[in-house]
Amino acid sequence: MTEQHKPSLATQAVWAGEKEYLVHGATQVPVIPSVAFGYDDMDEWYEVAIGRKKGHIYGRNTNPTVQAFEDKVKVLEGANAATSFSTGMAAISNTLYTFLRPGDRVVTIKDTYGGTNKIFTEFLPNIGVDVQFCETGNHEQLIEETAKGCKILYLETPTNPTVKITDIKKCAQAGHQAGALVVVDNTFATPINQNPLQLGADLVLHSATKFLGGHADALGGVVVGYDHALIEAIYHYREINGATMDPWAAYLLLRGMKTLDLRVKRQAETAMKLATYLKTVEGVEQVFYPGLEDHPNHAIAKEQMSGFGGMLSFAVTGGVDTVRHLLPKLQYANRAANLGAVETTVGPARTTSHVECTPEERAAMGIPEGLIRVSCGIEDADDIIQDFKQAFKAVEVGV
Repeated sequence: MTEQHKPSLATQAVWAGEKEYLVHGATQVPVIPSVAFGYDDMDEWYEVAIGRKKGHIYGRNTNPTVQAFEDKVKVLEGANAATSFSTGMAAISNTLYTFLRPGDRVVTIKDTYGGTNKIFTEFLPNIGVDVQFCETGNHEQLIEETAKGCKILYLETPTNPTVKITDIKKCAQAGHQAGALVVVDNTFATPINQNPLQLGADLVLHSATKFLGGHADALGGVVVGYDHALIEAIYHYREINGATMDPWAAYLLLRGMKTLDLRVKRQAETAMKLATYLKTVEGVEQVFYPGLEDHPNHAIAKEQMSGFGGMLSFAVTGGVDTVRHLLPKLQYANRAANLGAVETTVGPARTTSHVECTPEERAAMGIPEGLIRVSCGIEDADDIIQDFKQAFKAVEVGV
């Protein structure tokens, strides 16, 4: 008897999670904007309402289009359960607030995404949660602090915007030994390049707004895991607090995910070529990309990732003044606070990922004011490199 063939992620990105929701011979999941779902049978209504029978009762709780999106992400991450949110930050905050109570302790890395960092530095301490920050990449410190006890070990890898790498498997082992939930933000890598659940994580988060959707036209977030009880707890917190994904957004995200494998691989190819070029530019002080062999955690990235992703960043001489003159010269890049789209997008951390932070806070996280984050699109790589060349020439940086 031959072993059953397992479809690739590329195929699953197109087909997974959709068949159950197709109606009237349609080949695409419909948008179902209905707020309420009616029942003639009062007993059946009750069974659905209490979760004993499959179905929908109210849009703040569940929705068929949204559920199709959740099912697709669940398959791509190899998870057993998933629940979605109105934004990526809603996914992060709802997950943290579901499990944390006054007196609990969190261990995390210093340079998480700016919004996440604000939760750790401002909001959680306000309710009596202790947050211990560790140097990103210092696994000895992470393991040591985790061993002291914590409720959640929170990782983001690669990080936003300096694309630093953390060893998920090593940290997950330490987290579980300490009885902690291990949560990983997988937004930058996507399921195409990294599957944290397989490396030991308990919960995996995405800002679906970014690479999953890929077209910069829909907000959303999602969390997945092996343990149904963990996801059910997060879902319950979200259904009561109301950060529900809109069905129109779910439809757009579903559409975008069909090309996820194609986009991510093309973006990673361009990022590698652009990072290699930027290292030759005299006016570039540092290039941050895990695909480069001189990246501090290149070996870890190579071990736990199947691709190095479409995100990179670099720091220029002259700091903010150079950024101010360089970026407007680019012809094939949106200057905007977004990433993961089909168009190349650029911006400094001070107006994108860490706009909420002060210059001093950014410096403490190792983010130079002259750092430029680049989210590579699906354009021809040579065109993007030539665009950067002409931009550098126009401002006489490294010429």
